[in-house]
Amino acid sequence: MNAIETAIPGLLIIEPKVFGDDRGFFFESYNRRRFIELTGRDIDFVQDNHSRSAKNVLRGLHYQIQHPQGKLVRVTQGAVLDVVVDIRKNSQTFGKHVALELSAENKRMLWVPEGFAHGFVVLSDTAEFLYKTTDYWFPEHERCIRWDDPVLAIDWGLQNTPALSAKDQQGKSLAEAELFK
Repeated sequence: MNAIETAIPGLLIIEPKVFGDDRGFFFESYNRRRFIELTGRDIDFVQDNHSRSAKNVLRGLHYQIQHPQGKLVRVTQGAVLDVVVDIRKNSQTFGKHVALELSAENKRMLWVPEGFAHGFVVLSDTAEFLYKTTDYWFPEHERCIRWDDPVLAIDWGLQNTPALSAKDQQGKSLAEAELFK
């Protein structure tokens, strides 16, 4: 397993070592010792989530203002454009984002520490998205920033308006959102 730094410190692309042959492949999707070595953090993941979405579904940009969640995210079927926004007001990279393709083919994972808003849009016909979290889901603390906030200027690579949940349609702009200090 290798870690690749992104433009935002602490936000890491994790590439597993994949062993493959004509029978298929094998890789460790998580190894606690190696994760500690790569991130410098001993994380106790408490919840695993799995979603399936159709092409052009956009989920996000989500975060929990209390009980913030670190997330280790990956795609097991299909492909998504994964987007993470730094919403820590005192950070040198506040309001900046990183966008990258996660897919079953590239097997990349992304470590998203607490203090970030996270979302993705499905690029393939369908995609299955898995993620581990460092805290439980508390719907009363969940918040959403608008995917199309002009201040963030995220290029989602969309040809059409994305399919959004009712919750995501009610997302706030970065200027209106509750943020981390």
